[in-house]
Amino acid sequence: MQHRKDKAGNNLSALGLGCMRFPRDKSETERMILAAIEGGVNFFDTAYLYPGSEAALGEILAKHDKRKDVFIATKLPSMLCKNTEDFERFFLKQLHRLQTDYIDHYFIHNLPDFATWERLKGIGICEWLAKKTQEGKIHQVGFSFHGTYGEFVKILHDHPWDFTMIQYNYYDPNYQAGAKGLHAAAALGIAVMIMEPLLGGQLATGLPKQAVEIFEKSNPGLTPADRALWWLWNHPEITVVVSGMKSTQIMESNLNSIKNFHPFGVEESAIYEDVTALIRKSYKINCTGCNYCLPCPKGINIPACLSVYNTSYAQGYATGITLYANSTAIITKTPNSPRLCNSCGKCEKACPQKIPIRKELKRVAKRFEPLPLRPIFALIRKVIG
Repeated sequence: MQHRKDKAGNNLSALGLGCMRFPRDKSETERMILAAIEGGVNFFDTAYLYPGSEAALGEILAKHDKRKDVFIATKLPSMLCKNTEDFERFFLKQLHRLQTDYIDHYFIHNLPDFATWERLKGIGICEWLAKKTQEGKIHQVGFSFHGTYGEFVKILHDHPWDFTMIQYNYYDPNYQAGAKGLHAAAALGIAVMIMEPLLGGQLATGLPKQAVEIFEKSNPGLTPADRALWWLWNHPEITVVVSGMKSTQIMESNLNSIKNFHPFGVEESAIYEDVTALIRKSYKINCTGCNYCLPCPKGINIPACLSVYNTSYAQGYATGITLYANSTAIITKTPNSPRLCNSCGKCEKACPQKIPIRKELKRVAKRFEPLPLRPIFALIRKVIG
């Protein structure tokens, strides 16, 4: 395992385990966490809002006496906090879930703009954080960010942060805080953690065939996922790349990737520009599959709908509509088609990517459920129902 130092001088594993997408199988989650630790991963990123994640991580670490071997990063649900008492209430619950008496890296979760940070300051977040730090309950403080570069820099310079987390990948290095935000944080000596390194898995398994061929031609031994991770590790300003892994197999693949990583130069970097150009031609919606838009009041699997829409352009309509049928249960007795959307807007308010989801769902429905196909789906439902 390769390591990089945070602001306090701790050696953090360059590969971190994102705990938002733990497997449903608890035993598989346990195997994955233990495999990660055995492979040298010591940075585990979870959050109050990730269903079951904190409790699962805490239980497994306690069961195997591994708490002191890792750095736990978790996140305060700032959007739910109305007063100082809320900070304390959520924090105590997190300690209980994680079966620990301190948090190594504590995030203010999902700051979209400076106004949100100002609101939190107004109800005492700075004083509360200072107290918890002095008590040794929180070792380092940071924030995760979903917003524009200008807002990011304002927040960055308004508090003595220890670290931050931004979305960053080779597909769109100028998205949100982007490359300028990365360099601004590094210039202040702030550790930078990266989320969505594979764009919700799209840079691992959803690339156009031509893009995969370009990567294979340049280095046959590397997978598309390897190439995405390597591009990030090639940035010395990045401290930890947090990957949300769903299985022990994926974990072992990523461990092999960091083991074999070595810095590369301009000529190798140019390959990513060719691949990106091909991706832009095929991907239509910049969804990362974070699931913040769920649950939908109408039961629509929004991330799946947007993902298969992209897949249908990257890998062909036949592949896309097959996945669509599975994702939306469109051929079952109780389908959850995007046509059921009532435009309530709940999903768009929660989307950190600011995707016009209601508009995109109409595009998805039009592509996969045009009028000529609807009677066919109805007939299938009648036959199997």
